[in-house]
Amino acid sequence: MKPWPKFTLIVLYGGYLYVLLKIILFKFGPVDASLLMKQLARAMQHPEMMQNRLEFANLTPFVTIKQNIHRISDLHHMINLLGNVVIFMPNGIFMGLLTKGKALGALIASFAVSLALECSQLLFSMGSFDVDDLILNSFGGLLGYFGYWLMLQLFTDPSSNQGTVRASNRPAT
Repeated sequence: MKPWPKFTLIVLYGGYLYVLLKIILFKFGPVDASLLMKQLARAMQHPEMMQNRLEFANLTPFVTIKQNIHRISDLHHMINLLGNVVIFMPNGIFMGLLTKGKALGALIASFAVSLALECSQLLFSMGSFDVDDLILNSFGGLLGYFGYWLMLQLFTDPSSNQGTVRASNRPAT
């Protein structure tokens, strides 16, 4: 089995980033560039709004994570905790596929995408900045990368320089 063409992976990664934007910034609503422009213009005209939002941001690591763990039986808190990890697992997988890089690269890329989204929430007044989201998203990206790495270890032929998938040892039926 041949690896996917890089162009296909880039298009799929772009689609994944679109879905992230739709979920995190637009809260499952339609992606609306004109709304972003209006929000940006409003933020530029009234910088005190951003300062006010920053005052309510969580800048202390592990505060929200601890709250979510203590209230894990509440569906909202469980989704917030696990959702922030799971939603970034594909990012780690894509980083493994696109860069053939190391775990550190997947971690940095996941952190960078998460930071961009968190700052966008602050800038566009479309959510709240939470440092714990950065931690959970980065962890999710790292988990995704390790899932990718594990699949490589299990299913690629070590004698092949092409990274081809091992043939099954089961007889054909």
